[in-house]
Amino acid sequence: MLAAAMATIAEHGLDGLTMAGLGREVGMSSGHLLYYFRTKDELLLRTLEWSEGRLGAERSALLSRPATAAERLEAYVDLYVPDGPRDPHWTLWLEVWNRSQSADDDARARQAAIEGAWHRDLVALLAEGVSRGEFRAVDPDRYAARLRALLDGFSVHVAVGIPGTGRDQVLAHVREFIADSLLP
Repeated sequence: MLAAAMATIAEHGLDGLTMAGLGREVGMSSGHLLYYFRTKDELLLRTLEWSEGRLGAERSALLSRPATAAERLEAYVDLYVPDGPRDPHWTLWLEVWNRSQSADDDARARQAAIEGAWHRDLVALLAEGVSRGEFRAVDPDRYAARLRALLDGFSVHVAVGIPGTGRDQVLAHVREFIADSLLP
């Protein structure tokens, strides 16, 4: 069901994802889907969790490969930044973030867990790079918070297609920022 929801988002955007349409796609009634998900918000959050699980496995593989901390940081950034406008993962993230204003505590905690995984991985990578002398002596947690804010801001621009902020331009800006602020 979650893979079908993500495929629908990729093909038709969020407007194309309806409980009735998803039900037809997976051979269930919309009522049956509502039994499992209660609301469209829950469906979106579970789909995001599923997608993040896949990205988390990919991120773990990238971060554990034999490479310098700088090379792995570049891979982390490459994975983080959307592929382009209407990137389905980022489209879903943006919708879940938007709906989080009225989300219950459980949903907000689940979103925070997703954010926390990205943050912890980045902090660990930065700490490793600092300890090996590959990066300047920065506070890994503070630097990670700032870098992720930069990545989030640029990624939103890429995902919504703001002119002049395509993926290649964003990656160049981020590389420059890292070179200026982190590399010795």
